[in-house]
Amino acid sequence: MNAFAIGPGRAREKAGARGPSRFEAAVGSTPSGNGAAAEGPALETRNMNIRYGEHLAVRDLSIAFQRRKVTAIIGPSGCGKSTALRAFNRMNELIPGASTDGEVLFHGVNVYDRDVDPVELRRRVGMVFQKPNPFSKSIRENIAWGARINGYKGDFDELVENTLKQVALWDEVKDKLKQSAYALSGGQQQRLCIARAVALQPEILLMDEPTSALDPMSTAKIESLLDELKRRYTIIIVTHNMQQAGRVSDRTAFMLNGDLVEYDDTKTMFFNPKDERTENYISGRFG
Repeated sequence: MNAFAIGPGRAREKAGARGPSRFEAAVGSTPSGNGAAAEGPALETRNMNIRYGEHLAVRDLSIAFQRRKVTAIIGPSGCGKSTALRAFNRMNELIPGASTDGEVLFHGVNVYDRDVDPVELRRRVGMVFQKPNPFSKSIRENIAWGARINGYKGDFDELVENTLKQVALWDEVKDKLKQSAYALSGGQQQRLCIARAVALQPEILLMDEPTSALDPMSTAKIESLLDELKRRYTIIIVTHNMQQAGRVSDRTAFMLNGDLVEYDDTKTMFFNPKDERTENYISGRFG
């Protein structure tokens, strides 16, 4: 049962609107995290363009992400992969001068429609960033606080324990939940940040190079974790590491100069790419 209380979106409340928006009606009846009640892709973009001022960073991106799969987005620095990822839950709106047009469809609703509450969207489509960014609170409160302000009505002790178990962190921290999150190692902090996103019962997890700041052992733990998490969540990960993409993903998208060059099953992409540019990038000829 979904323990979050979903009411009218904050944006509509401020505007004095009554009743659920089309977005809230579409997602409100679907239990978060399982993705089983809906058909079709978990998320789909159609002709999406993203600009920073006059600069076109992502051009005409159309891509559909399969449910409960790990999709890696790869490409050289500056190709638009992180920009595209942030557009999926409207994080680019926080960047001055950024603009997006086209469609990003979640439960059949364009998330850029005016009546979509971005706060509710970001609960459904969570984000984990490149560097661990825990709250300056205790380990327990990093999980409980975010859930609390998002309307969670269940047992918080149970939520904290179950969430930390999902990210294989419970056994390491169960006796020090009141300690500051900053006391954890970098790898533990990143798993805590993943737990914080998971605690909100999302359907999709966006991960922007989540292991690039970590040591090899911590990286291996998070890569192993992704294989477990995809049983419950759709995961889209941006990575600059070809070996990591090959290890963790089911499907891979290759971007270059703002364009989607190729999108396919990861094994097919790596061993039998259709585009010469993909082959050149994967083989290390550039990038």
